[in-house]
Amino acid sequence: MYSQQYNKFQEVSSNTIKIGIALLISILGFGTIGYYYIEELSLLESLYMTVITISTVGFKHVGHDPTEAGMVFTIVLIIVSLGSLAYVGSNMARFVFDGELANYIKTYRVDKKIAKLKDHVIIVGYGRNGEQAAMELEENGVPFVILDKRENVISRIRDNENLLYIRGDATHEETLDQARIHQARALIATTPNDADNVFVVLTARSMNPGLTVISRASELESQMKLKRAGATNIIMPERIGGQRMAKLVHQPDVVEFIEYILLQKTQDVSLEEIPCKNLAQRFVGKSIADLKVREHTGANIIGIKISGARYVFNPDPQMILSRNDQLFVLGNPDQIKKLIDVMQSEE
Repeated sequence: MYSQQYNKFQEVSSNTIKIGIALLISILGFGTIGYYYIEELSLLESLYMTVITISTVGFKHVGHDPTEAGMVFTIVLIIVSLGSLAYVGSNMARFVFDGELANYIKTYRVDKKIAKLKDHVIIVGYGRNGEQAAMELEENGVPFVILDKRENVISRIRDNENLLYIRGDATHEETLDQARIHQARALIATTPNDADNVFVVLTARSMNPGLTVISRASELESQMKLKRAGATNIIMPERIGGQRMAKLVHQPDVVEFIEYILLQKTQDVSLEEIPCKNLAQRFVGKSIADLKVREHTGANIIGIKISGARYVFNPDPQMILSRNDQLFVLGNPDQIKKLIDVMQSEE
């Protein structure tokens, strides 16, 4: 799998090599024919004279002393050959010193890593929202790849060795296919253009019907279009920002408490979602109280999603569990790990 950066490098370097070979053959042919007619040498002697002339090794003239016409021709041949070699050499040097070669090597390595991705997240657009999403995923150890078609943005991403990226248009199937959308778990569309997001969501949904698709929206009327295109969730940053500012006026401590749980970096406590698909048989059809969560683990179940459809906050301890449910648990990492172990243990 090769990115556009690789294709660009391959195309330009291939053209340079082709031009170099063509110039070399042309100079050899030009010199051989020139010496053959001007100095009346054999074809082998003419070729020999051409090679030692353009390589500037300085062997003796063969056959006889050069004529004045031969001297002029040799001067022309040297100038032409040096100019051609300088042209090809400068193009190759430009790849090295302008960073094209380094960019190709890094992109090649990135492509190799992308080829191994599975159960990852695709981030479309690396603006403020895309960058924040990438930081959050990176902190939680979730693999992801960034898609963006802007060269200046890709150059900025390339400076971070930990980021996987593809330069391309996410509305095109080949770009999403390169990002291994069929093996991805989710796609986040963060571009500021709602029309682009609609196309991205529509294309992604058609390629992977089971994909979780989260899209940004700037306009209210875009919400319905994105939903019809197949977006699982739609986020309006301006709306959320306004709501948060209003909440900070009359419920500042509540907002800060929730943000501390969701956004704090120390992981003293976290709110985690735990699917019940691996629930031990001894707990299937039993109540939440039978888990004895607080007694065995110290964690707290603060909510439950029943059969993937209905949310229940602060559920009754007598609520019956099934493997289609999903628990929302508050606790530190050790407590949550203990709860998972208890839920899956048959003893």
